[in-house]
Amino acid sequence: MVHPGIATAQCEQPHIRVLRAVASLELIKGLIVLAGGFGVLMLTHKDPGDVADWCLTVLHISPDHHFAQVFLDWADTLTDTKLWVVAGVAAVYSTLRFVEAYGLWKARAWAEWIALISGTLYLPFEIYKVMQNQNLFHLSVLAVNLAVVVYMAYVLLDARASKARVRT
Repeated sequence: MVHPGIATAQCEQPHIRVLRAVASLELIKGLIVLAGGFGVLMLTHKDPGDVADWCLTVLHISPDHHFAQVFLDWADTLTDTKLWVVAGVAAVYSTLRFVEAYGLWKARAWAEWIALISGTLYLPFEIYKVMQNQNLFHLSVLAVNLAVVVYMAYVLLDARASKARVRT
């Protein structure tokens, strides 16, 4: 005889795998942004123009190009305060991603809501980027995010329908 809990666990296994894959993606996003935030903090107490000039040199970009000049002009506007603000925003964003990843790993409904809402908020920007510059990277980012949003909507609607069936 099969234990009823085992059958349920086996049915939920693909669902858990997808949630954990999304959780892993969110963890990676959080780690990348956190690393970027620490990188920004390393620029404090340094001349941003020198750092920008060094970046252009490493990338073999001539300072005569329009993009390079815009980058150098922007670097001249940076202050330690602005860098701390960027690092703070990165810390808050990565914390949200880590909390979401934890909740999705543990299959918490609140994390599914966070994934649905945050993913939906990114869609207009990603669609705009694809319309501006169709390349494999932008199309892939849009496709992955759209898949996550559709799946989270499905999971949440299915949970709601299950609750409605139980009540009747």
